Amino acid sequence: MVNREQMRAARAWLNLSQQELADATLITKGTIARFELGLSVPHDRTLRDLRLALEERGIEFIFDGKIGVGIRTKPK
Repeated sequence: MVNREQMRAARAWLNLSQQELADATLITKGTIARFELGLSVPHDRTLRDLRLALEERGIEFIFDGKIGVGIRTKPK
């Protein structure tokens, strides 16, 4: 699953605020903020929805096995 560092990096890369991502996914800004601060881990469905929203905007998440190690833009 996507980790909090990847989420923050993807948002920054896309210049998206937490509120803009929340609006795009119908997930609360508070949920996103708590995840990015390491205060909570959202349900798998929530993480999936956040990941899909960022992937639709051109982000590809990089994993080493099950461990998230980075992001990049999707190749065209």
